[in-house]
Amino acid sequence: MSAVFKQHVRKLVDVSEEELTAILPFFETLTPAKKTNLLEEGKVCKYDYFVVKGCLRLFFVNNKGVEKTIQFAIENWWIADYTSLQLQIPSEFYIQAVEKSEVLAISVSDRETMLARYPKMERYFRLVHQKAHAAAQYRTRYQGDYSKEELYLHFSRSFPEFVQRVPQHLLASYLGLTPEYLSELRARRIS
Repeated sequence: MSAVFKQHVRKLVDVSEEELTAILPFFETLTPAKKTNLLEEGKVCKYDYFVVKGCLRLFFVNNKGVEKTIQFAIENWWIADYTSLQLQIPSEFYIQAVEKSEVLAISVSDRETMLARYPKMERYFRLVHQKAHAAAQYRTRYQGDYSKEELYLHFSRSFPEFVQRVPQHLLASYLGLTPEYLSELRARRIS
């Protein structure tokens, strides 16, 4: 099991090395290349993904054919279409590698078996999902309250690693900006 994942689990719950070693078989390691889709619209989401290295994004294609990114996941973050995963219904989203990545994938059935055997992991997943839910609430608030420029400035200060790593057109999509306007904001900020 990756040292990154072990460290992440230990930040949230008290688990032994033996427990972490026993948890390993529940996960599958994947190494998607850049632009590889781990999930496509119309398919059922089969895994919850933990990013060990790299960057993934969750997006949909709107009725005008434009991709709209709604979530990124970098190291130590989880990503899935949770509605599709839990209900086992076709997804309305794509999950794609933004860069060459290494991820740990766990299916619903394997996660449930793991949680039954290792109840401490129930707390781990609860805390992970609480943090993710809180982040989504704040993102919605900021999108409704901040101007486009304020939204970009807040995001670039809060997550400078994204501004450096994520292609500009994907960052613009996530922030609800055009790539041209984002380029203008960046140029203003540099000068």
